[in-house]
Order: sequence, then structure tokens, then C-alpha cells
Amino acid sequence: MGITLAEEIVLLSLDDGSGQARERQSAGWAAAGAILLELVMAERVSVAGKYLELRDTTPTGEELLDGRIVSMEAWLRGRASRRVTDWLTREQPKAVGAVLERLVGRGLVTAEVHKVLGMFPQRRYPETDGTAERALRERLHAVVIDGAEPDGRTAGLIALIHSTGLHRLAFPDRRREAVAPRTAEIAAGQWAADSVRTAIRDVQAAMVAVTAVTVATTFTV
Repeated sequence: MGITLAEEIVLLSLDDGSGQARERQSAGWAAAGAILLELVMAERVSVAGKYLELRDTTPTGEELLDGRIVSMEAWLRGRASRRVTDWLTREQPKAVGAVLERLVGRGLVTAEVHKVLGMFPQRRYPETDGTAERALRERLHAVVIDGAEPDGRTAGLIALIHSTGLHRLAFPDRRREAVAPRTAEIAAGQWAADSVRTAIRDVQAAMVAVTAVTVATTFTV
């Protein structure tokens, strides 16, 4: 496996100048959903309707995913299944941080600490080599802008971008309304096996549910 879908989400979110993750809350939902989708595609987890099940605890060999398998097993506490929304809500606040650590481990970004106003430490993550991000953006452009047929992983990534509204990060030179119809088409398309396509649908529905609650809470506090 190359870099994971969650790592691709976070690479898209990193500002080239500041090394900070933009739209961090939405990127967190997308990264949490991406890790869950990877586990479905690896046949470690199944998602059906509002619930997920851990089907296989065998390591995948990918550090980011295997850590989540261990975490999910503990979180289930012997239950056969729990709500997808509960898992995503649990994972969202820490998803971007976990993915950044993995990107540092791969040598794709560097962790730096600098002080704001000379007092408050702040981490930033400049890319060490923009090759991976350039290749990613070229792949997304080919599918969404040029109309190429996506492979399963690219389509899954685009579905996550669409469901979390990250169009501006993925296509900074295009207006959202110019790309959203195509990303919606891909998200709903016949691009994967039935089990994975169903999982994407249900993960998307769960993310819509939890992000709607988050937005409502933000405006009522």
C-alpha cells in the first residue's frame, strides 16, 4: 500500500506556506472516515446501515490502520457492533494529528515547533517533498476536471472530499459549484464492489449526521 486515503486528505489540507492544516475540523471528519473506509476495503471492518463490526483483527501492515484496529477492538468492549457515528465522533478530534505523525514517519512532512508572539508553541508541518501531493492533485484533476474514469481508491477519496465539503482544498483554482456535480456523480457511482460502495454510502451518511450536529452545536453555544 502507498500512502493511505487519510494521509491524502491531510496532504491536501496542509498550507504550503504555514505548514498548518486548513479546515481542520472538516479534514478531521474526512480523515476519520478515510481510515474507516480503508479498514472496510482491507476487509477488517464491515459497515452496514448505522453500525460497524470489527471482522478481523489481523494486522494489515500499515501502522495507521493497525493502530485503529487495536483501538476499535478495545472500544467495542466485546460487543458485536456499535454505531458508526459514535466511532467517527470519537476519532475526529485526533484523526489529523495521528495522520500527521504518520506523514512525519514516512518523511513526507517535517514537524517543526515555533513560538507565536514569542511565547506560545505551535506545531507546523511543512512538506519535505511535494511530489506526493503533486501526483495526488494531478490524479484528482484527471478524474474530476478531465473526466477520466477513477479507480476505486481515487473514487473513495473523492467521495470523502464531497461528503465533507473539502472541494476548495482539493481544487483551489475552481469554484465549488464547478466541481461538486462531478464529485457527487463519482460518490454515487458504480466504481467498487457492492460491499465497499454500500460502506461508502453508510459512512457518508454517518458523517453528514455527525457534522450536522457539530454545526448546530457551534451555532447554539
